[in-house]
Amino acid sequence: MNWIVFVSIAVIADAVRIFIDNYTSDVYFKGRNAVAQKIFYAYGLTFVALLMFIASGFNFENLDLTTASLIILSGILHGFAGIPYYRALELDESTNIGIFNQLAPVFYLVLGWFFLDQDFSPMQLIAFAVILAAPILIVATARKKSRKVKLKAVLFAFSYVIIAVSANILFVKVNSNNIQFTTSIGLVLIGKAIADLIICYSNPKYRKRFYAVCKSSRRKVLTPLIINTFVGGIQQFTYRAALITAPAIAVASAATDSAQPIVMFFMGILLTLIWPKFGREKLDKKTVLVHFFATILVVIGIVLLQM
Repeated sequence: MNWIVFVSIAVIADAVRIFIDNYTSDVYFKGRNAVAQKIFYAYGLTFVALLMFIASGFNFENLDLTTASLIILSGILHGFAGIPYYRALELDESTNIGIFNQLAPVFYLVLGWFFLDQDFSPMQLIAFAVILAAPILIVATARKKSRKVKLKAVLFAFSYVIIAVSANILFVKVNSNNIQFTTSIGLVLIGKAIADLIICYSNPKYRKRFYAVCKSSRRKVLTPLIINTFVGGIQQFTYRAALITAPAIAVASAATDSAQPIVMFFMGILLTLIWPKFGREKLDKKTVLVHFFATILVVIGIVLLQM
């Protein structure tokens, strides 16, 4: 049952990561070109990857060039998924994005069935509809002025989930070979770093935005970025460990994603009450109720996925 421990750590780390991303995007990048943060993560992930290689003793046995390239490609795909992810955070709150991300088990089931020959039951079609009802509820209950913004955030969040799930499916498919896990994660992080560098150095406005933010508030902005680099590394390690060690990739994803909205919901409320500048969630009665019922829908849907 080690995969359950990995899931628990991954859920908490991912929730913290999303809140830090939302905080830095809103406070330092002020909703404009938040993707520029990836220039820092590119170098941070390279450093974490080096730590992984050291931990594995630079053990590259059972790792041919094709396999290594595919694992790096998995990381590159995940890196490019950051573009719609940050665009979604620029438009909506952390807890909403967390709920939208719960569509991952749906895509894991479909792609797992197609690429990994994993089972797909008719009951899960009902689960799909229940899970999809959560983001629809959030958009439908939004004010008319913000509905278009919410819908745009949903589309960005969907894009992020599809790309990230595809990257993880590729990672699990390739790691069916007997490859040392720390080495695999190191290669994934290198791939993400490559994607982040391509994104930021191919677009001058991202570089200018990042350096301008650092120049105006260097110490304040670098602290959360450094913390998030390591939190993100922990999340990547534990989540992929769960995907590989669980009975099926969709089961690990379902367990993770059923816990995440609950953690996001209560963490968002707690952080907003204790540290408003960090939590930054709306706590009016309507918003809390909508989040609560959307979370319940997600949990019910993900439970049905496992039947």
